[in-house]
Amino acid sequence: MWVLAGIVVIAAGFMLRFNPLLVVVASALVTGLAAGLDPGTVLSAFGKAFNDNRYITIIYIVLPVIGILERHGLQERARDLIGRIRGATLGRLLLVYLLFRQVTAALGLTSIAGPAQTVRPLIAPMAEAAAETQAPGESDPEQAKALAAATDNVGLFFGEDIFIAIGSILLMKGVLEADGIDLPPLALSAWAIPTAIAAFAIHGTRLLLADRQLRRKARKP
Repeated sequence: MWVLAGIVVIAAGFMLRFNPLLVVVASALVTGLAAGLDPGTVLSAFGKAFNDNRYITIIYIVLPVIGILERHGLQERARDLIGRIRGATLGRLLLVYLLFRQVTAALGLTSIAGPAQTVRPLIAPMAEAAAETQAPGESDPEQAKALAAATDNVGLFFGEDIFIAIGSILLMKGVLEADGIDLPPLALSAWAIPTAIAAFAIHGTRLLLADRQLRRKARKP
C-alpha cells in the first residue's frame, strides 16, 4: 500500500498550489522509492520516458526559448517587419498563414505552429500592425488577435484530418468499424480534402471581409 503514497503527494501538492511539474516528479520519486527501487533506477526510468517521448516533450524546451525571444523584443520586431511590407493587410497576412497551417497539418506537422509557438509571439503582433497600418487609430487590436487565433485553429482542425496517421482518422475508423463499416484510413483522408478546401474558402472570405471593413474605417472623415 505504500506505493499509493504518490497519490497523496499529488493531492497535497496541487492543494498547496505547488508547481505541477515538481509535484508530478516528487510523486514519481516517492512511488518508486516506496516500491523498493533505488534512486538510480528511478532516475533511469525518468530518462527512458523522456527519451521515448522526446518529440512530445520538446515543446518544454521550445517554449522557454520563445519566452526569452519575446522578452528581447520579438513581438516588436514582428510589428516592424509587417509595417515595412508594402501591400500587407490583415486579411492577406492571415490568408497566407491559413494556407501554411493547413498544408503543414496535412503533412502531419501539427506541432510546427500553434497558439504558443507562432500566434502569440509572431502572427498576432503582425496582424495588429497590419490592421493599424490599414486604419490608423480605427482598428481593434482584440479583433486582430481573435482572427489570428481563429485562423490557426481552422487551419489545424481542417488540415490535420488529411494526414492518415492522425488520431482523429484512427478514431473515425474505429467508430465506423464498430458499426460494421470497413474503410481504409486513406479513404477517410481523401474525403477530408473537400472539407479543408471549403474551410479555407469560408474562413478566407471572413478575412477578406475584415480587410474591407478596415478600408471603410480608413475612409471615414
